[in-house]
Amino acid sequence: MKTKSIYERLDEILPRITEPSFRQSKGLGNEIGYHIFDYDPKYEMLVREHMAYITERVNTENSEIYIREFDLYEVVLEILQEKGFLEKNFEMEEKKGSDFVLNATKKALRLTLNNDLVVQYISDRVKENDIVFLTGIGKAFPIIRSHTVLNTLQKRIDQVPVVMFFPGVYDGQELILFGEIKDDNYYRAFQLIDK
Repeated sequence: MKTKSIYERLDEILPRITEPSFRQSKGLGNEIGYHIFDYDPKYEMLVREHMAYITERVNTENSEIYIREFDLYEVVLEILQEKGFLEKNFEMEEKKGSDFVLNATKKALRLTLNNDLVVQYISDRVKENDIVFLTGIGKAFPIIRSHTVLNTLQKRIDQVPVVMFFPGVYDGQELILFGEIKDDNYYRAFQLIDK
């Protein structure tokens, strides 16, 4: 069986997310579907451009759905800036090194805890007819691990579909960032577009 090109897969996203059944799809635990669009990292810019095209097409006045994109890296920067930690992080990194700042940042963001600030940021901005696009996965690594954000987000957002654009490989069980860094197993997401 022939595998689809990145262009063919990208072209299937818009029809897929706009079909009514997409908003009703249920996960294994009967929750609203979480989806992953995995792709070779070399296509990062192509995927970004196509997401902008899709968002422009969908987010019109007459649309019944709205795409709300969250670039995880930009979300982290915004939260750190709001809390007054961003400049402190730069100073801390110079004095104590990257590993120290990485751990301090994870603690400051309360990642994986019930009051996870990244998840809170996203859930506070999601509305009823949204489709959530999660981007910036590669940029946010290693602060945010993809399986961690999906697991934590699933506890808070279960009323709208979520699509993670993942620069790597998802085989229905494992997330492998950049095709090299194995994340923990994640079983609850659908492959958005088959390969």
